[in-house]
Amino acid sequence: MSSFSQTGRKIVAIGRNYAQHIKELNNTAPKEPFFFLKPTTSYVQSGGKVEIPKGVLVHHEVELGVVIGKAGRDIAQSDAESYISGYALGIDMTARNMQDVVKKAGLPWSTVKGFDTFTPISEFIPKSSVKDPHNLKLWLKINGATKQDGTTSDMIFRIPRLIEHVSSIMALEEGDLLLTGTPAGVGPIAAGDRITAGLAVTDGLQLAELEFDVVDRVGGYSFTA
Repeated sequence: MSSFSQTGRKIVAIGRNYAQHIKELNNTAPKEPFFFLKPTTSYVQSGGKVEIPKGVLVHHEVELGVVIGKAGRDIAQSDAESYISGYALGIDMTARNMQDVVKKAGLPWSTVKGFDTFTPISEFIPKSSVKDPHNLKLWLKINGATKQDGTTSDMIFRIPRLIEHVSSIMALEEGDLLLTGTPAGVGPIAAGDRITAGLAVTDGLQLAELEFDVVDRVGGYSFTA
């Protein structure tokens, strides 16, 4: 597994950072960056298996990840790039039916986002390989059928603003991963599915790919609405 996913202490996931994704879920656009935390135990590398807990409807959300290269707090947007060591392709898996319940009750999202295997992650992409992180293509397919096909140019809040905001609340540390939000097209996965995803520059050069199978989890938590 990538070194950052072994040493990073947290995953900071930005929500509602693409307008069309906000629209498809009938959410309200945030006035400032909105984020939640995921445990690093949710990482699973390409070639692994994503597990669906019993009773859970799981949705895929493909995202550009930003890998933090050094510790910082109260980082200015003008300095943000110096804190980036590289990037990664990630998928934020979401227990959507559980999320609907806890949102209505005003409860936290930790369970919804934090199951083991709920953050498929690629190998590390050095910063030198990415000329412009706001000009990348993100895609995800289920059994060969395209479900998400977006571009990071559609981010509402760009990466320097995200780093500034998060670091004004909690210190960022070396190896932490910042997931920057997902474009439209999120939807369900099911046991037996083969998921592929990619990150590419707009001229077609592929930077990272993910491939994994979806299986039902044996044992563990069971959700009943």
